[in-house]
Amino acid sequence: MRVEDNNLYQKALAFAIRIVNLRKYLASKKREFTLSRQVLRSGSSIGANIAEANGGISKADFSNKLAIAYKEALETKFWLQLLHATEYIDKNMFDSLINDLDEIIKILFTILKKTRIVS
Repeated sequence: MRVEDNNLYQKALAFAIRIVNLRKYLASKKREFTLSRQVLRSGSSIGANIAEANGGISKADFSNKLAIAYKEALETKFWLQLLHATEYIDKNMFDSLINDLDEIIKILFTILKKTRIVS
């Protein structure tokens, strides 16, 4: 099985690049290290799990990896909300990142609905 829908892999890769750059910005300009590590870990994990899903050996394996990517995306959303609420990132940066992330979340959810039962 492979994720080809809406170029999900490419969207996740582009998002991960943005998250790496966010981490660099937070570390160098804001001197913030703890939250930025968390958002880096979860934000880059989305694409990594999509890549693993593409190599899934069964439909269940494929679905499980996408479920992990979905959970990582939701965690990333939390960290971005926290970074915004604590004024480490401004509204424009937050809105831009959240818009990209919400698009990935919607695609993942749609695929998961087709491959397994989600609530």
